[in-house]
Amino acid sequence: MTSRLLTVKNLKTYFFTERGTVRAIDGVSFAIDEGETVGLVGETGCGKSVFGLSILRLVPDPPGRIVEGEVILEGEDLQRKTEDEMRMIRGGRIAMIFQEPSTSLNPVFTVGDQICESMMLHQGLSRHEANEKAINMLKLVGMPDPEATLGKYPHELSGGMQQRVMIAMALSCKPRLLIADEPTTSLDVTIQAQILELLVNLKKEDAIKSILLITHDLGVVAEMCNKVAVMYAGRIVEYGSIDSIFERPVHPYTLGLLETVATITEDKPTLRVIPGFVPDGIRVPSGCGFHPRCSLQADPCSKLAPELKEVEPSHYVACHHLTKKEDTGP
Repeated sequence: MTSRLLTVKNLKTYFFTERGTVRAIDGVSFAIDEGETVGLVGETGCGKSVFGLSILRLVPDPPGRIVEGEVILEGEDLQRKTEDEMRMIRGGRIAMIFQEPSTSLNPVFTVGDQICESMMLHQGLSRHEANEKAINMLKLVGMPDPEATLGKYPHELSGGMQQRVMIAMALSCKPRLLIADEPTTSLDVTIQAQILELLVNLKKEDAIKSILLITHDLGVVAEMCNKVAVMYAGRIVEYGSIDSIFERPVHPYTLGLLETVATITEDKPTLRVIPGFVPDGIRVPSGCGFHPRCSLQADPCSKLAPELKEVEPSHYVACHHLTKKEDTGP
């Protein structure tokens, strides 16, 4: 029987700027069980990365602030933790791989310094013990010549090697949950495949318990995830198993995302596009945030925000027009 690892309840993260209040995360409820890999998908600007940062309380304040909600890790509310307590949780029980390793790694410290710091802090290892474990971690992620890599600076490594260093850092303390924010961004296709295969193998080997994979790549989600959450304008609009989302999508936005994907098994003379753009976080439309781009929009779409409803076991949709894929599209 699986146990609940992470529960997020009605999370709201806002950024208070001179132009106005950006509602980056606007009432997200979410859960991850032990052993699951959950994909969080959506267009750029939907709030995916802010959601990952909010879990770890890494949203810069000012201008950002979590204004409401709970983030519960194995029964403990992280919103009630002190900063010192959160410092022990970050990298220890929850680790994060950030989008751009070249900007996330500190350019003035060696790879060895950066990997060892986490293990010395969370596991109380000596520098010698941490060095030995760091070498083993670099071997685990397939880094060539790990001993020499410890003494190198980030700029001396390729993008793929930097990403492997980030993964080694994230896994060095065997976190319960790994948040992978676009872990293959800016990498060539061959390296992307290697990184994804690495994450799958590490989970099989029990080096990671659960993964929250933040991405816009539905192909990656189909390959790696058990469940999928579709985010739009700071809210979850559809959530369910990989089979239910890909085979029986309901929300017009989910339908639109799937229709924009090219496949080798289906002859599409032209790929469909979703008209319009993700709304500015300051001027999110009233009611359903997607209604200005949706061909189904009608009353009460522009006035009333839909709530997540269960349309089949463990498949939830927030839409006033619960429409099956075969009936219509966006």
